[in-house]
Amino acid sequence: MKIVLANDQLLIRKGLVLTLSLPSGLNVVGEAKNKQESLHLLRKEQPDLLIIDFKLGHESGLEVIAEAKRLNVACKFAILTDLQDLLLFNHARKMGVDGFISLQADPDELIYALHVIQRGLKYYDPDMIDLLIQSQRVPLVDNRPLEQLTVKEKEVLEKLGMGFSNKQIASSLFITEHTVKKHVSQILAKLCLGDRTRAALYANETGLVQYQFDLPV
Repeated sequence: MKIVLANDQLLIRKGLVLTLSLPSGLNVVGEAKNKQESLHLLRKEQPDLLIIDFKLGHESGLEVIAEAKRLNVACKFAILTDLQDLLLFNHARKMGVDGFISLQADPDELIYALHVIQRGLKYYDPDMIDLLIQSQRVPLVDNRPLEQLTVKEKEVLEKLGMGFSNKQIASSLFITEHTVKKHVSQILAKLCLGDRTRAALYANETGLVQYQFDLPV
């Protein structure tokens, strides 16, 4: 199985290359540290599998997968991460990601997971299964914080959920980009969200919008 590794940390990539160099029928054909390199390798090498983290520095691993799907790249996708984030996990599942593997998995477990994916099956790390069970027991997102937002902030959040840039939001709502930035900052603060990606996911998970958006970077 031909594999491309995408991770912004060199030590992690080199550790994975060493692990996957064991006699296992796995062949790492390229390493990428960002979105541009990932998409270049996917087109050039046409691998069977892309192993990627939720985050590539300040970029989104899920956006790489979304773009690869738009380009009709014929490969499988596995998330290798130490993040336990219900919003990101749930969105990745909806995107059809083939496997979720813990960055803390031992070499034998990692290789086993990749062979499971190679056979066309889904692989969920036990920690990820716990997340899935938790998401079924409790609401994934609490809608109540939305009540803190002003009407205009809700409109901006809706546009974020649709993948709009600040410029596009400003144009559609007839406000300045500076005003958009102020609204986005207020939204992140009121909802206790770390970045625009989380805000976009939140807008979709709460049902504020129902749109197949591109994750912002």
